[in-house]
Amino acid sequence: MKDGLPLPRRYAAIAAISCGTALVIIDGGVANVALPTIARDLKVDSSAIVTVVTVYQLVLVMLLLPLAGLGDRIGLKRMYQYGQLIFTVATILCFFAKSLPFLLIVRAAQALGAAAALSVSSALIRSIYPAKQLGRGLGINSVVVSSAAAAAPTVGGLVLAIAPWPWVFASAVPFALASLALGRALPDPKPRPEPFDVLGGVMCAAMFGLIIGGLETGVHGDSPIVSGAIVLTGALVGVLFVRRERGEAQPILPIDLLSRPVLALSVVGAFTAFIASMTLLISTPFRLHEYGFTAAAIGAAIAPWPLTNMIVAPLAGWLSDRIPAGILGGIGMAISITALLLIAFMPADPSYFDVAWRMALCGSGFGTFLPPNARLIIGSAPRERAAAAGGLVSTVRLVGQTTGATLVAALLAMGIGAGMAPPLFAAGLALIAGLCSIARLRPSIRNPQREETQDVQPASSVK
Repeated sequence: MKDGLPLPRRYAAIAAISCGTALVIIDGGVANVALPTIARDLKVDSSAIVTVVTVYQLVLVMLLLPLAGLGDRIGLKRMYQYGQLIFTVATILCFFAKSLPFLLIVRAAQALGAAAALSVSSALIRSIYPAKQLGRGLGINSVVVSSAAAAAPTVGGLVLAIAPWPWVFASAVPFALASLALGRALPDPKPRPEPFDVLGGVMCAAMFGLIIGGLETGVHGDSPIVSGAIVLTGALVGVLFVRRERGEAQPILPIDLLSRPVLALSVVGAFTAFIASMTLLISTPFRLHEYGFTAAAIGAAIAPWPLTNMIVAPLAGWLSDRIPAGILGGIGMAISITALLLIAFMPADPSYFDVAWRMALCGSGFGTFLPPNARLIIGSAPRERAAAAGGLVSTVRLVGQTTGATLVAALLAMGIGAGMAPPLFAAGLALIAGLCSIARLRPSIRNPQREETQDVQPASSVK
């Protein structure tokens, strides 16, 4: 088997993946800016229009793992390009949205296309780069994610200044078209001949949809009993689903991968790290507003997080090809915990600089932790399970971010979401992530002969 794509084809493939990743991130965040305008134009309540964002995130979480399994059967490259095409068509339909229900259907279709692309993108990255450069590739992908997340609100605001709100969603279409045009350079691993487990895919989607949807309604809804019943139904489906997956040779929910302690610890660490980061990023604007910061000043104070991440993430990815993820992750979370405690105990009347340098320090910590963690998960999985590992990474990220948003909503509802409580909660979660990372250094857990070093032969002497 060839180790990565040859040059210059590799560069075109990297560009295709980068455009596809930017598409998903921008489209997920750009709508936030347009929500008041959409609500006014469609004549709906502000509370109802938030579903434009939540339906996109929910469909993404529900479909990532099932579509990763389907991509293994029909071909990773084909699944990726189908996703880009579905997204582009759905975006065109946004221009015909004259009601909230129709817009929600279109947003769900956009999320379907985004999920199809995102579910196999990590597996494609593994085939694009030589094994010894996998960490570098994931670091570059982290830069794309951070840059797109930072640019999304600005792009949305600029588009709204000169065009109607449907053009906000269309702002991601150039990335889809570029990814489709460059997609010929993508690797095309041979698909697996096994039939796709349709029932397993439906149960996986139902499990995530019911649990996350129930938690969301529990925070924002009026009936805790109904919300609890939805969550319990999702948990019951999850129990039945997990029992069923244990008998599958190639499960949609990658239980076979999670049975490896080093991967299970990596997943738990990533989950808690994403909850922590989202908890801080969503709660900080409310806290800074209490301090008298304007909207522009709040954005400028938070900006050092993604800007620092853009520098640190590729460096951490490059280092992860040489240094165990357990060490890098432990260092990253130590930095983040320090920064989160500093943020929690900021001065009573902080200046822009007081906030900015703390956010930069915190962003560098998470940037040091996440790319090596993802590299371990994807690089440690057998090649035939690369799509499942990639889908797992993306699912953990989205579920963690959604959980973080729900946690902030709950803290705000209790009246403590605009103070020091969110960064303290985030520090506790970062501590769990750091402990999970350090635990992977134990020889009985790490098993370097089978795990991290299986794809990184030149680094074996360092590990």
